[in-house]
Amino acid sequence: MTYGDDTLRFVGCNLEHDGGLGPDGTPGERWHIMHKEILAPLRPDGLFRQEATHSREEGHDRLHAAERALGGMRGFIGQPGVGKNPTALLVRPETFPVVREYRPEKGWRTPPTNIVTEYVGVPGSRIVMVSWHGAFNSPRAREREADELAALADKTKQGMAFIGFGDCNEYPVPVGETVPLPNWTDPDITDLPHIMHRTNQAPDGSRISCTYLDETLLGCGLHDPARYAAHHLGQKHALDPTAGHASTSGQGGGRRIDRCYLDPRLVRAVVDVEVIDTTGVSDHHALQVDLSRRGVEEALRGNIDPLPPVALTA
Repeated sequence: MTYGDDTLRFVGCNLEHDGGLGPDGTPGERWHIMHKEILAPLRPDGLFRQEATHSREEGHDRLHAAERALGGMRGFIGQPGVGKNPTALLVRPETFPVVREYRPEKGWRTPPTNIVTEYVGVPGSRIVMVSWHGAFNSPRAREREADELAALADKTKQGMAFIGFGDCNEYPVPVGETVPLPNWTDPDITDLPHIMHRTNQAPDGSRISCTYLDETLLGCGLHDPARYAAHHLGQKHALDPTAGHASTSGQGGGRRIDRCYLDPRLVRAVVDVEVIDTTGVSDHHALQVDLSRRGVEEALRGNIDPLPPVALTA
């Protein structure tokens, strides 16, 4: 479905260690470049952050600095976890007034930021929004986390919409992808802990890439807008790698581990998906997803047939 009208823009952004610290403890240069030179010109309606490392400190000072730098967005930050890089989520309140805020803790190494919003164009609508960061070190932990995201996907049965972005720290199901799964027997992949973090053991002792989160969310009926853009809109670049470009430690190169998921009606409003190059600013590229404003309104009113679930086999 395409429209000639204006769009709503959502961006997922893992800014490595929140852009670091300047000499006086204020946001580092990379934070300023990301927010003022890359994100602010995009004018996102929703920004889903990972590695908001310093944004809980000093009364959430850096989170509120981001609100101002991005032209008056409203920010939320996830609960502290075992990991030291909390998630965050910012929305434009004139477009998405917040109805509820949840603060999940249990079952997560890094708790997600989870809110429910209304879209002003459709009074009474409800949209679940969530920003997550999968456990980097444990396939079992990510499976538990994926199951918690599946609980949020279940809200679509109550008529809610769903918009989620995350650093999944594992791979998409390879069907229809342009970047293959890593070959774990490749002698150039030398980071042994990384292999254990990203794989499970097969019965024959070989290593199999983790794709549980993608399998679970697609199995719940959600959709990946990058896949939709690539296969329905002809935008093959939407499947470009988002991370791995900055690694020099034998991890196997770029992979599409930063992804968005939408409910089966909203995904039909997607008009453009871009991987935004942030080389030199972060070790993850940003992911931009544009939806037709009119398409979103029709989806929230239930006037669009849901896209059928993705086939997980070739």
